[in-house]
Amino acid sequence: MTELIPVTIITGFLGSGKTTLLKRILQGDHGLRIAVIENEFAAESIDHGLLVQDSDEQIVEMNNGCICCSVRGDLIRILGQLHAKRAAGSIVFDHVIIETTGLAAPGPVAQTFFAEPSVSEFYMLDAILTVVDARHAQQQLTLHQEAQEQVGFADRLLLSKTDLVSKQELAALRQRLAAINGRAGMQKLSFGNVPLRDILNIRGFNLNAIIELEPAFLGELGHRHGDGVQSFVYHQAQPLDLLQVENFLDAVVQLFGTQLMRYKGILHVADMPCRAVFQGVHMLMGSELGAPWREGENRVSTMIFIGRDLPQDMLIRGLDRCVAGAASPASLMAEVMDGAASGVAA
Repeated sequence: MTELIPVTIITGFLGSGKTTLLKRILQGDHGLRIAVIENEFAAESIDHGLLVQDSDEQIVEMNNGCICCSVRGDLIRILGQLHAKRAAGSIVFDHVIIETTGLAAPGPVAQTFFAEPSVSEFYMLDAILTVVDARHAQQQLTLHQEAQEQVGFADRLLLSKTDLVSKQELAALRQRLAAINGRAGMQKLSFGNVPLRDILNIRGFNLNAIIELEPAFLGELGHRHGDGVQSFVYHQAQPLDLLQVENFLDAVVQLFGTQLMRYKGILHVADMPCRAVFQGVHMLMGSELGAPWREGENRVSTMIFIGRDLPQDMLIRGLDRCVAGAASPASLMAEVMDGAASGVAA
């Protein structure tokens, strides 16, 4: 109990594969008891439902803001509460993993472990793992300072979706990443699979290197989002037609794909005993079967959308029409075209 508790920060831009990596870690044969702190930019999170494996897991959610700014005080409070419960013997864990929202700058989060005595007394920052979406990284690095900072602060760069790019594109991305951060180890990440010995208890965080990158690291290191990113959460209690959802969103992204940065959901699908997990980044989307619904569980579809100038009203109307038996494909496409013609935005 006297040793500092190691903390791993998992960061990476929206849709890069952070939750998939975290799920892989929780399922891994590493012998660690892990407490997880999740951060979601939207007012709600669906990731808890994707991660929980058994009742012994300690997963804490921090929603409706970025961990690097508006909810940073919550991080300090939660770390304190976790340690107090551990000291009292009410929970048991020997490692903490923090999964940041894809819009978080990792600097202020890492700074917490050096600038806050109530945190640094009990916790040690082991490493920052940055998941990089090989399919979209070049665009994200060009458009978003947060994506650049996530790469710059990384101790390990984990490249996901490398099968979706050519060898030449991957080589160009590696070269760009190395130019931003030449000290971080770089390796491929396939559906969250990576040797756990390469990412846990690696003592990878180098304070001197970070101070060289960000001289103000130990001073005031605030962060504010100024690029107009917004989010909203959609709920639907009635069962959905999954094919209609996919067709509707496929039409939406053809017109609004650059505005839709990230969209994901757990769906209640008609005549299906398990939930459907839907994931999307810009124009790339897909769905898969998730865990079975438990007996007596409230079956509700929840989708989270993050982006700029989101066509919120049109998305809500269109998804409402995806209720099983509610609409024809033609009426759904008409909804998309009407939204495009009117330039509807939230």
